Amino acid sequence: MLSRTFRAAILAAAVTVAATACSSSAKDPLGGNSGSSGSSGSSTGNSGSADGGSTVVVGSANFPENVLLASIYSQALQAKGVKVTEKFNIGSRELLYGQIKDSKLTVLPEYNGALLAYLDSKATAASTEDIDAALTKTLPASLAILKSAAAEDKDSLTVSKDTAAKYNLQSIADLTAQAGQFTIGGPPEFKSRREQQFKDVYGLNFKEWKPTADTTANAIKDGTIQVGNVFTTDPRIVSLGLVSLTDPKNLFGAQNVTPLINKAGVNATASAALDAVSAKLDTAGLTALMKRVAVDKEDAAVVAKDWVKSNGLG
Repeated sequence: MLSRTFRAAILAAAVTVAATACSSSAKDPLGGNSGSSGSSGSSTGNSGSADGGSTVVVGSANFPENVLLASIYSQALQAKGVKVTEKFNIGSRELLYGQIKDSKLTVLPEYNGALLAYLDSKATAASTEDIDAALTKTLPASLAILKSAAAEDKDSLTVSKDTAAKYNLQSIADLTAQAGQFTIGGPPEFKSRREQQFKDVYGLNFKEWKPTADTTANAIKDGTIQVGNVFTTDPRIVSLGLVSLTDPKNLFGAQNVTPLINKAGVNATASAALDAVSAKLDTAGLTALMKRVAVDKEDAAVVAKDWVKSNGLG
C-alpha cells in the first residue's frame, strides 16, 4: 500500500517513480504499490543503537510517498540513537513482504487496509481499529504492526470531471452501466489484486485493464483511460480537475500509514520512535509533504528532515 488513504491530489505529472498504497492499495495504499525490482540502499545514522540493538533496515516501496515515509521513519530512528540502513525504492508489496518476512528488512511504512487485503482477500474489516485487529491475528509471529497514524492514503477509482458529468458518476456503483465501455488503469499489479473484487462487490466488468503506474492521473486527464486507481493524497486530483468516486460498499477499507516490523530487529527504543511518528502524522500534513516532493520537486530526505524536526522528533 501501503490506505492508501484529498490511495491521492497532486503527484506531479513528472513524477514517474512508483507508489504507496492505498494501497490498495499500500497504499498500494493495496493498489498503490507498483513494482520494479531494483533497490537503492544506503547506510546512514549513528554508530550504534541507544540501547544496544542491532542495525534497523528501513525499506520502502518504489513510489514517492512511500520513500518519503521511509525517510521520516529512518530519521526519527536515528534521532533516538538507532543505527539505520536505508533500502528504498525496492518494489511492490509482493516483493517487500517477502523481504521483511525473511528478515532482509526490519521496518516498512505500510497501509493497513491494503496490507490486510494482500494477506487475506476475503477480509471484511473496514475501520482502522478492526483492520489493525485483523492484521494482528493474520500476520505471522515474526511480524507485527505498530500504532497506525491518522494519516490515510486510500485507493480510489477516479475519473475526469467531464466523464463524471457525462455519465452522472458519483460513486463506484454508478460505473455499472458504463464499465464495459471503459478502460481502467493503475499499477501493474492492480488487475490481479482487484479485478475479481470489483466483479464481486460492484458487478463491474471493465473493457480493458491498462498498467499506468504513476501516470494514472495524467492518463485519465488525457483520455488514455476513462477510470483509474489514483491515491487520495495525490495532488493531481485537484491540479488536473479529477473526481474520486465514493466507495459506498467499502471495497477500499481504511488505509492508515502503519509501520510493519520484523520483531526480532526492533527494540523498545525503535518502537517508541516509530509510534511517535504515527502520533504526529495526519492526512493533511502528509498531503502537504507530498506537494513539496511531487510538485515542488524537493528531495524526500530534506522534506522528511524538516517534518521530523518541526514535530520535535529529531
